[in-house]
Amino acid sequence: MLCLIDRILVMVMRHGAKQTFKKHGQESGKIGATTGGTKRVRVSGKGILNGLVLTANRVVAGFSLWSVAAGGWALAAESQAYVTNLKPTGQADLDAALKSSSDLLSLQATHAVGPFALSGRIRNDYDRLKTALESYGYYEGTVKITLHRDKSKDAVQMDGLSPALSSWIESVPDKEKITADISVEKGPLYHIGSVKLVDDKNNGVVDLTPKQKAAFTLKPGDTAVAETVLGAGGTLLDALREDGHALAKVEKPQAYLRPQTRTLDVVYPVTPGPVLNIGAIDISGLKRVHEPFVRRQLTVKEGQLYQPSKIDAARQDLSGLGVFSNVGVKDGSTEPVNGTMPLDFTFKEAKRRAIGAEAGYSTDLGVRGGVTWTHYNLLGNAERLKLTALVTGLGGSAQQGLGYDVYADFFKPGFYSRKQNLSVRVEGLRQLFWSYRQTAILVRAGLTRQIGKYWNVNFGVSGEQEEIEQFGVTRDYTIGSIPLGATFDNTGLGNPIEPATHGIRANVNVAPSISLGNKGSGTSFFAIMNATASYYFDLKHLGISKPGRSILAIRGTVGSIQGATTYDIPPDQRLYAGGSATVRGYRWQGVGPQYGRTRYAIGGTSLDAGTIEYRQRLFKSFGMAGFVDAGQVGSSSSPFTGTLRVGAGGGVRYYTPIGPVRIDVAVPLNRAPRGDKWDLYIGLGETF
Repeated sequence: MLCLIDRILVMVMRHGAKQTFKKHGQESGKIGATTGGTKRVRVSGKGILNGLVLTANRVVAGFSLWSVAAGGWALAAESQAYVTNLKPTGQADLDAALKSSSDLLSLQATHAVGPFALSGRIRNDYDRLKTALESYGYYEGTVKITLHRDKSKDAVQMDGLSPALSSWIESVPDKEKITADISVEKGPLYHIGSVKLVDDKNNGVVDLTPKQKAAFTLKPGDTAVAETVLGAGGTLLDALREDGHALAKVEKPQAYLRPQTRTLDVVYPVTPGPVLNIGAIDISGLKRVHEPFVRRQLTVKEGQLYQPSKIDAARQDLSGLGVFSNVGVKDGSTEPVNGTMPLDFTFKEAKRRAIGAEAGYSTDLGVRGGVTWTHYNLLGNAERLKLTALVTGLGGSAQQGLGYDVYADFFKPGFYSRKQNLSVRVEGLRQLFWSYRQTAILVRAGLTRQIGKYWNVNFGVSGEQEEIEQFGVTRDYTIGSIPLGATFDNTGLGNPIEPATHGIRANVNVAPSISLGNKGSGTSFFAIMNATASYYFDLKHLGISKPGRSILAIRGTVGSIQGATTYDIPPDQRLYAGGSATVRGYRWQGVGPQYGRTRYAIGGTSLDAGTIEYRQRLFKSFGMAGFVDAGQVGSSSSPFTGTLRVGAGGGVRYYTPIGPVRIDVAVPLNRAPRGDKWDLYIGLGETF
């Protein structure tokens, strides 16, 4: 026998989702009222807001009616205070849904009402809680609400469905709270019986590809949970659209309840629609950015298969150019156009210019601070020009005085290829380290090309004219190099300041170089090689932390200079360690060979360093970290030589929208002669 069940809103709260079931038919809506039948249930996607609005309207209406009946224009009765106790079911997600569904719980502190309205709220909770039970597959569950005063004063317990409920509430003395005890019996758990996909146009069976079948995860035997039933239709729709069915529809499923077998048969009306390619691409909203450039940068083209994932990836790629505050894309038609689906891309351009500030401090390098000016669309093709002026070396233990670092960076995306970028830097700097004093002009230019999802390669040329003073002797160097490199990054972060929570970052660099010296320095050829890798492990995988809250970060660095001895290489080209980039607790250039027992570093031709760091988020905006660093610099070109230095420390983090502010303190565990006793580091972003 086929029975229709009365329409009921069903609330689901699992992983924060809110979905609904609708049922049609008998007024009572009790599954157990009929035996041996099949009952039709309509699964709906309406949210909880509709249910809350309807309940609120009922409460307001009840309150007003009671006020008029009590005495015309008289004020409404005193509000009745109460507390609610919900007995746990032993199922955490169901308990959360019941708490969210109960008006008694959610409104008790903020929306006090009179006796008549409160009795209406209590009766509404029966339906709401029953609905929450059904959304988790418990179609034979029961709800019991019992009310009582302080049992020492009144032993009477009132059933929430009693006709005398309003009168009993009204009899409670003013300012005395009543208690509402809610208990829920889940009953047997229903499971999915049969699952059918029916073509909504001809009622035929819908044939799915293996990929689409894999995406549609609902199968007989699964628990009859609303979120699962509704979610399966959504994943099927996504799979159909990803295979080019741009106009596919998966309607709300119809469900048939079978109390005898305690199963739910589900039928999904599906309209696959035709497979379409991408049609004409319309671009709107551009003002100063050139449209031909945008079209060259698009990763989707006319004639390609319509796939939402690739279309959204194209949108995100354009957003990453840095010249748009918003990039949107939508289907350009509700019907096929010559067998294709047009696309409409809309843009809102961001401000072209920005002024910023840079600041940092460490006890070894001192204060570093200055200003930046950036133009994000210099020539109309997202070219970026950044001018920076910094003062360096104020108060650092590795510094002898103030220095400066002034540079201009030019960046051009899509340089002769969509996946290839050009970068140029012109820089002037002065650094007054204890090891040497340097004044230099540098010019660098390079190309970076993406060769895979996670891989980039780079090639460049670099020239440097410098004057270095060391032990009272001044030498000039002209240095040329051809840097080559490759990088790997699967952390999924576009912003390097944002802390990584998983994945690997790695880079390998080789720079064949020539140094043309004068005033006592000769010509030398050498190649600087280095490799760095960092790994980030989220402790959520061990089941001991929430995602992104507890991170173990590991870093390793190896470097070598081949082709020349230490003293044949200009001092600024040698390898040094110490500081936040290698071994914290030791000042910059404080690890490695020294001149006697002084603080003058010689530098080396090999380097190796490693770090293990634990990062813990605290509350919403704070965090902490603990770390151990170790490293050494040797005079041989083979790494893992020299005196190993170890430092340890910890710090705090304050997370801002642009990245974490970092404050670390580190101490040396085997301090070098004349080395720092401790070091403090302050900066923006994690160390690595």
